[in-house]
Amino acid sequence: MDCVGPIMPEPHFTPAARRHIHSLLRAIAPFAARLNRQFRADLLRRQFNSAQTRALLAITPAALCGTRTLPQALEQVEYHGARLARLNVPPGEAATALDRFSALLPPVLGGAHQPALEQLRLATTLALNDAYYRVREAESQTFFGIERAEIEARDLEDFLRRAMGVLTRSFRASAGRLLLECPPSARLARPLYIERGAGEAWPPWPVPNRCVSWWSYPLQSGGLILLGFPKPYPWLPRELALLQAIAGRCDEAMQRERARTRMRLLDAEARAAQEQERRRIGRDLHDEAGQSLMLLRLQLEMLQRDAPPALRTRLSEIRSVADAAITEVRRIVSALGPEVLERLGLEAAIRQLAVRFRKIHPAALRLRIGRLPRVAPKIQEALYRAAQELLQNAAKHSRAARVNLSLIPADKSIRLCVSDNGDGFRAETAENGPIAFGLSGLRERAVMLGGMVRIRSAPSKGTSVSLLLPWEPHR
Repeated sequence: MDCVGPIMPEPHFTPAARRHIHSLLRAIAPFAARLNRQFRADLLRRQFNSAQTRALLAITPAALCGTRTLPQALEQVEYHGARLARLNVPPGEAATALDRFSALLPPVLGGAHQPALEQLRLATTLALNDAYYRVREAESQTFFGIERAEIEARDLEDFLRRAMGVLTRSFRASAGRLLLECPPSARLARPLYIERGAGEAWPPWPVPNRCVSWWSYPLQSGGLILLGFPKPYPWLPRELALLQAIAGRCDEAMQRERARTRMRLLDAEARAAQEQERRRIGRDLHDEAGQSLMLLRLQLEMLQRDAPPALRTRLSEIRSVADAAITEVRRIVSALGPEVLERLGLEAAIRQLAVRFRKIHPAALRLRIGRLPRVAPKIQEALYRAAQELLQNAAKHSRAARVNLSLIPADKSIRLCVSDNGDGFRAETAENGPIAFGLSGLRERAVMLGGMVRIRSAPSKGTSVSLLLPWEPHR
């Protein structure tokens, strides 16, 4: 966060101006110590703290007497002006303090060197303002960096890694670490400046030899932000405030991730309960309604065989209705609990879905299934339900003439892809529709199992949805 560098190079002064300013500083030099004592006493009366007082004393004409060139003098002003900015002293307040120092000079200068004093004062004011706004700009850039990291990060771990990179660069630290798991300690539960060889115990974690001092800032969600420096570097108030704000953003991100994790767990429990209820309903339909319909059909067949010729036609029609009801109950039972998945495996279950799709929908379905490895039951069920839902979406919403379904194994993963040449959609306009709702649920299930979903679609360009899952669900 240091903002150093000359803001008013020596060529900006005319040769005459340089001579007059050097003459002014030589005239002040014999009285510098007395002027500094008087100015220090005045600053303390005005309730500047010790750090602010030291920074203000370093930018007076008396302090600049020790520099050899004007650029060096202005570099000193800018450096301490940046410190004043991080000490929450605005340029106007610093300028008012310097006015009080100028009031001490007339007895020393006897009315001489006034133009040179005014020119030096103007250059000092410009340097202070420039340093102040550079510090504020650096703070803004830090926040922009954190904002960008949050937008571009793939997950919480990636965001925290990027955030630590932003902090390390912003504070010009030589090392930065984020400890998410550290031993509980009352000492580490507060912001802590740690310096090698100075009273405070050196951190209880491995530190690079190049680090002489560390900042330790606790996260409310657990963990520590650590920044190491190659020299003693106690933080200043604005730096601590900035660190606090960034730690707050990290805390918020961690809390959101924990909330999402809890929601995913609850969603998993709800889906498991839903699946169990589906299977129960399927078993009840199969055992009760299905068996009753089969008995009804058998009774109708027997009645038809023994009935007079005049009734046989009507009984045949009734038996056809019973046959259709049995077929529909079997379809519902299969949809509620894919017994074929449990009995014959994933490939047979997907092929059965394709057969049903071809019977009901006019779209041409092309099926491609690779040689499948042994896949965990949870993954098989997720792939089957995804294929079921995506085929249903294609049939109901796409108005496609062609649909492709592929199930191909990859390295330690398996990919399901359903694509069509239908209407397609825009994500921003479909986000509240049934398609988006189903795809959102599909994405959540994929994340919960350690996989991912990719969706490509555009109006009149069709839709392609790919689901990539590991062979075994993540714990």
